[in-house]
Amino acid sequence: MIIRYLKQFKTIYASLFVLIIWYLLHLIIKSNIIPNPFQTILVFIQLLQDDLLIHLAVSLTRIVFSIIIAVFCGGTIGLYLGMHEKYDLFFGPVIYLLFPLPKIAFLPVFMILFGLGNTSKIVLITTIIFFQILVTTRDSTKGLSREIFYSISSLGANKWQIYKHVVIPAALPKLFTALRISIGTSISVLFFAENYATTYGIGYFIMDSWTRVDYVEMFAGIIAISLLGLFIFKIIDYAERYFCKWALLEKKDSALF
Repeated sequence: MIIRYLKQFKTIYASLFVLIIWYLLHLIIKSNIIPNPFQTILVFIQLLQDDLLIHLAVSLTRIVFSIIIAVFCGGTIGLYLGMHEKYDLFFGPVIYLLFPLPKIAFLPVFMILFGLGNTSKIVLITTIIFFQILVTTRDSTKGLSREIFYSISSLGANKWQIYKHVVIPAALPKLFTALRISIGTSISVLFFAENYATTYGIGYFIMDSWTRVDYVEMFAGIIAISLLGLFIFKIIDYAERYFCKWALLEKKDSALF
């Protein structure tokens, strides 16, 4: 019964767990550096009525645009390379060379090329998510058995039908997994990027509070960026449940044995 309730209210359980640890640290350290969590939550609610909501909206907009561009481009190229070995042999080594590079190192280059506004930050985040989606989609497509393609081709399926009924459904679950992994990194990088040549964004808000030695507002900003990440993760979970119902049913069936 406990396990069932933990699964049903896992977000509430996790939030309470973090709040308890936070409060214990506040009592042990006895410093303004770790403010009272309950006071911070009250300040967070008050700031939402001020300009914190604007900072959150700006950061969310940057992330959403980056996800849309990266998933479309990375997914399309990944599927194509996975289905065409000769092109993968040509571009594969280039991808493996660029994939491990820390993309944050290109922030100055992107700022020079695309300016100091939103475009350079969106390009940076898109680059991070793009390679994760590209590699995952390509590998999941290459892992498909040739017999599957022979079977559906023998039924008269054309190339688009093969993509629609075999390739894309096979790649989607791993694509959502890759998206979850890359989102955490992307939000961290966005936090860093928003400290340069901008006056809006949750990263700017946190660092501005730090420079003003306002630790309560700083932690309120940390709560905000945590909720931003949680919101995006929940959207990804909902999208996976909607587009990959068959995969979730397989997980439930396997859990019974």
